[in-house]
Amino acid sequence: MADVPSATFVKLFNVMPALISVIVTTYNWPEALELVLSSLLLQKDEHFEVVIADDGSKAATREMIEEFSSRAPFPIKHYWQEDQGFRPARCRNGAVSLSDGEYLVFADGDCCLLSDFVSKHRGLMADGEMVTGKRSFLKKRFTQFVLKGGMAIYSWPRLVWFFLGLFGGCNRPVQFLPIPQSDAQRKRIPREWQNAQTCNLAVWRKDFLKVDGFDASYENHGLEDSDFILRIIRSGIIRKTADYTSPVLHLYHGRGKADQSDTEGLNPKRFSALLDDTERYVPLIGYADSHSETE
Repeated sequence: MADVPSATFVKLFNVMPALISVIVTTYNWPEALELVLSSLLLQKDEHFEVVIADDGSKAATREMIEEFSSRAPFPIKHYWQEDQGFRPARCRNGAVSLSDGEYLVFADGDCCLLSDFVSKHRGLMADGEMVTGKRSFLKKRFTQFVLKGGMAIYSWPRLVWFFLGLFGGCNRPVQFLPIPQSDAQRKRIPREWQNAQTCNLAVWRKDFLKVDGFDASYENHGLEDSDFILRIIRSGIIRKTADYTSPVLHLYHGRGKADQSDTEGLNPKRFSALLDDTERYVPLIGYADSHSETE
């Protein structure tokens, strides 16, 4: 039942499936964000909304979102915060405050989604569990070629991506193969926080709120996603992998601007303190400190 479109689900079972909120982070790269939003136009599962978590982009991003929203068949909401450096944790909290979904799927504004991305995540959702997915990095030249031509790479069959990976266009080609996984295999690392990223991550809203969201004390690049993953696992949630189901297509970009670097090493210190405090699963500065369900 994992790939049954939401309209068919309603017809078969006379019940509306849970609304999924796709939270997409972005910062001053409207060309990439438009590709990501375009990939959502082709989703087999139509029962979702999109919330843009904008970390202070300039007017070009807002204008693109407004234009795209006028023709998109799904709701698009835009959370924007002032550009005061790299603050993705606070930004994601803000986007969640605008969302209405029972289930939150986090992605990035430089990661295109295959047409079954939403439906695959819906098929994996289960109470007491979170889902961590993979990303396939596109090479620099290939990314430039894609952006220059505005190519709808998200519509290409998985077999094409498999062979592109074999010939150096991207990495992790095996992730595009539909290799069957048992429930036990998907839960083989139920309490590991390592190697999980917010570019492909799904959690129930109630579980997000239980751990008070992302820790907004993390600023500049690094470890804000690891902090969240570790805390939500500590709260009792089991980690389940989405291997071979929903890899995202990660467009190439540089390592980021110098002002996004954690030059003082504060984020590693924050994360080290969390590791030492083995019972803590709430953040230093959480969702409740700056956002609320009524905003």
